[in-house]
Amino acid sequence: MSYRFLKGHGTENDFVVLPDPDGTVHGELTPERVRALCDRRAGIGADGVLRAVRRDDGWFMDYRNSDGSVSEMCGNGVRVFARYLRDHEGEQLPVDIQTRAGVKTVREGAGVFTVDMGEPEVLDRTRVGVEGRAWDALHVSMGNPHAVAFVDDLADAGSLEEEPDFDAQVYPEGVNVEFVVRRGEHHVAMRVHERGSGETRSCGTGACAVMVAAALADDAPRNTPYTVDVPGGTLTITWTEDGRVMMTGAAELVAEGTTDL
Repeated sequence: MSYRFLKGHGTENDFVVLPDPDGTVHGELTPERVRALCDRRAGIGADGVLRAVRRDDGWFMDYRNSDGSVSEMCGNGVRVFARYLRDHEGEQLPVDIQTRAGVKTVREGAGVFTVDMGEPEVLDRTRVGVEGRAWDALHVSMGNPHAVAFVDDLADAGSLEEEPDFDAQVYPEGVNVEFVVRRGEHHVAMRVHERGSGETRSCGTGACAVMVAAALADDAPRNTPYTVDVPGGTLTITWTEDGRVMMTGAAELVAEGTTDL
């Protein structure tokens, strides 16, 4: 049986979008199937899979990492999801999208998409390490877990082929680890090892966690926009007076077709 798919990306964090209006895909979407879809040599290739589910109370984004594991949220993915809803389901923006980390509202303006990512939760400091080196990191939750470490050079993170070291008692279900350098006033750059996907070209929730950590370190006033460079592009993020994190970036759909999963 063939199923429709689309391929999209947000700052080169790429996804397979699977429309699933009647729930047919859900029963077929095993971890093995997700890994096959995301395989960059034998499959379509992606950092993850977005299953588009229409519920009585709106749209639900069922996100799976490329290793087949289920994740709470994907910031770049939710922008791509909104682009799909606009272009292929006739939805008008702003649109509310349900996720495992709550409802995210997406708006559009000047060719980019802005997501209300909700309120961050700033937790204790922790430690992360790669290739025998270690750094202090800030534990920030954006509905999913992050450890943000400031380094002297992004190359300090090494190849990131292997999962960084972290405290499994702090992160029993794993963690997204961001390595950050400063580029200028209210301007940072990052690399990320995503839980369940490895190093990716961008991570939306990670960029939000990085912005929160940088703003706290800078004692920056609320509503100060930060530029966050990722390998795949640039995101603009603002922590508002009422405690919401607003993320703005592009979302592109680049292909569509059918697959037998």
